[in-house]
Amino acid sequence: MIPWTAGPDGVGQDGTGRDGWNGTGPDGGDRDGEGAVTFSLVARDDDGRTFGVATASKYLAVGATVPAVAAGVGALATQASTNVLFRDAGLRLLRQGRTAPRTVELLVAGDPGRTERQVAVVAATGPPGAWTGEGCSDVACHLVGDGVVAAGNLLADEAVLPAMLRASQGATGTLARRLLAGLAAGDAAGGDRRGRQSAALVVASGSGVLQLRTSARVDLRVDDHPAPVPELARLLDRHELLVGETDPAAVVPLRGEVAVRVEGLLAALGRTAGRLPARLQAWAGTENLEHRTLLDGLDPVLLDELERLAGRAPARAPGPPVPGSTS
Repeated sequence: MIPWTAGPDGVGQDGTGRDGWNGTGPDGGDRDGEGAVTFSLVARDDDGRTFGVATASKYLAVGATVPAVAAGVGALATQASTNVLFRDAGLRLLRQGRTAPRTVELLVAGDPGRTERQVAVVAATGPPGAWTGEGCSDVACHLVGDGVVAAGNLLADEAVLPAMLRASQGATGTLARRLLAGLAAGDAAGGDRRGRQSAALVVASGSGVLQLRTSARVDLRVDDHPAPVPELARLLDRHELLVGETDPAAVVPLRGEVAVRVEGLLAALGRTAGRLPARLQAWAGTENLEHRTLLDGLDPVLLDELERLAGRAPARAPGPPVPGSTS
């Protein structure tokens, strides 16, 4: 590793950052990825503590190497001839209080392969930072907006990144939803000119102290799929179903026509033994939706999920009625 000596503002006189990282691995070798020819969005939410990355590529498992996100700290995407060390090093610089542009500057300054790198960074405050090396494959560029940066290389068209920014900034809902809207717009505008294979969406918010079922983090990947961005949208729907909470205003009584409807759906799924509330609870547990069950009502989201699953369930022969099963 090249010896490091501190220069002005913490930049090493050899081009490295204050922590001595110089863009190489422990043996001095450049740790490039295989080359994530990619289009990505990196963004900060208005709360200043929620950050996210959405990315897609005609390459296997883009989510394994491109995005890095830390709640309350920032986010980045490293792509083109991907230097995967940028992920940990970039978040470390942000935790030290570096701005996003300064983080980018320090990352690329110590990297001998910087002409083929592309990196985009968003910090807790201030404008984003980005770098597109002159050796990146055309069309290669980045666009910086208010708390968001779009970056891409080997793009099908120059319209891809503007479409991503417009869609993400014009969308509503959670940061995950807005990032996905931007990614979908980039995909529709042509995306990676070689085609489609993988996509990923990572969002983190709050203090970063999380549990398994939490809306504070989205971490979804489509590693190998002919339509990765629509598949990513399907996964986000599933994620929101699993981590969402019941809306008390939407709860309906589990009796009368609703009970009959639920009875039939559970029967179509082979659940005919026992009282209706117990069968509903048991079914919800197998679907990881037990947190949406209630003692005195029904979450309509459960009803929708029952209908979705029963609609694809194989037909079953009707069995004898179960005494007391609807009460």
